[in-house]
Amino acid sequence: MNTNDKAERYRQLVQQIAALVEGETDMTAVMSNVAAAIHTEMGFWWTGFYRVVDGELLLGPFQGPVACMHIGYGKGVCGTAWQRGETIVVPDVEQFPGHIACSSASRSEIVVPIYNNKVRRVIAVLDIDSERLAAFDDTDRQYLEEICQIIAQR
Repeated sequence: MNTNDKAERYRQLVQQIAALVEGETDMTAVMSNVAAAIHTEMGFWWTGFYRVVDGELLLGPFQGPVACMHIGYGKGVCGTAWQRGETIVVPDVEQFPGHIACSSASRSEIVVPIYNNKVRRVIAVLDIDSERLAAFDDTDRQYLEEICQIIAQR
């Protein structure tokens, strides 16, 4: 997909998500519809959330095949994004030290932390996997971070 086309699809998706979650306060409902919207519009292999619960990441709403249910702090791409508090783009998951292989079909990944701005801590991460190598770039990072900011405002 050409970068301009992808950016345009994301711009429309951001508007759709903002309208979709407007006024909703239940985080499970928000995450459920956001995962479905991203997954459907962008055609990723796995799209979902892990929530910080009792000192670990616990599987939240997602679209795609079954996934790991618990991920430790600093473990795998998700736990590392949580620990660092920053987005991580992994072009080849086989090259990421400590990658947790929930599925051997996953080849590349992007994980975006979601902050609770009141207490300045990560409360969840958005995790997206692709069956293609190097599927994610700065365009994905930019728009997925924008989507996560919309979620954080809920």
